Amino acid sequence: MAGLRFDLRDTPPEAAALRAELRAFLAEAGRNWSPLVRGYSWMGFDREFSREVGRRGWIGMTWPAAYGGGERTALERYVVLEEMLAVGAPVGAHWIGDRQSGPLILRLGTEEQRREFLPRIVSGELAFAIGLSEPDSGSDLASLRTRAEKVPGGWRINGRKVWTTNAHKCDFMIALLRTSPAPDPKAKHQGLSQFLVDCRASGITIRPILDLVGEEGFNEITFDDVFVPDSLLVGQEGHGWEQATAELAFERAGPERYLSSLPLLTAALDDLRSEPAAPETVGRLLARAGTLRQMSLAVAGMLQDGKTPAREAALVKDVGNDYEQALPDTLRDLMDPARTPAEVQEMQRIMTMVARSYSLRGGTREILRGIIARQLGLR
Repeated sequence: MAGLRFDLRDTPPEAAALRAELRAFLAEAGRNWSPLVRGYSWMGFDREFSREVGRRGWIGMTWPAAYGGGERTALERYVVLEEMLAVGAPVGAHWIGDRQSGPLILRLGTEEQRREFLPRIVSGELAFAIGLSEPDSGSDLASLRTRAEKVPGGWRINGRKVWTTNAHKCDFMIALLRTSPAPDPKAKHQGLSQFLVDCRASGITIRPILDLVGEEGFNEITFDDVFVPDSLLVGQEGHGWEQATAELAFERAGPERYLSSLPLLTAALDDLRSEPAAPETVGRLLARAGTLRQMSLAVAGMLQDGKTPAREAALVKDVGNDYEQALPDTLRDLMDPARTPAEVQEMQRIMTMVARSYSLRGGTREILRGIIARQLGLR
């Protein structure tokens, strides 16, 4: 029976200078960020900010220099991620490309794809979306119906995707599509493939969906005879399920799985010092954050070592989602409206609504716990 293993890791000594540089940059860049910007955390989308992050070498940090990467360690990259998340930086224009689309192209893409896409991700020029969920295929992702039919020179796509974050602002998505029928209902994961799809291609219609805050964070995408050339197939035809699940390990492993609400805690700390009940509760919140950080760092270390920590990443996401979802409500109970600045109260209001999605994105709690149980030999 396979077990769960979280080896203690820490960021390398050379990361101290990097952290200081990041904090100075973010203090200046974030002077005018609104509660809405900070409240949306990594879903906030600002192309110019992402271009500046790219100019500073903080996108594609672990990738080969041949594709514009920095050839730095995964733990140095972790420092960049946690500093960005801690202040609610609007990283959405580069986050998906840096976190999972780029690594997937680097690992499974053709040389032509690597040279075409990776340098543009590194520079902050190219924004990626994730083309997975469909109207009737969310947690049961393998039941997806959007089809890619083989035609001369490429593929013709028809169907729909939904809950696609920032698709209306992105340039490309990596879409998981059905390229052949499943042999039987118990093998739905067979016959799936991944494609690089231009979000502005002829036949694509993107309809923004308003969230609880009233923002257009999510989208429904309709594909009507969309042509994708053979050169944009990622990896092997029919191996999309294995590729996508490996990609999800990157999505579930990062510190955004427990730090999304941290900007609210840091913003509220000064005002909470005078609240009698605050010290013990805040201490517990910080202690939990420290534990989650060690778990998340362990997963980052495993990725750095070339491993695929699917069960460990699933556990970090499951436990981390509980933490970051509860944090806005916990802080609301501590805040005195008469003394808490209006900006902090507004951030708390926004994060309370946004946090409802945390346990859905990247896999629901039920799916994650099923992954963990299966990997432990319990089902």
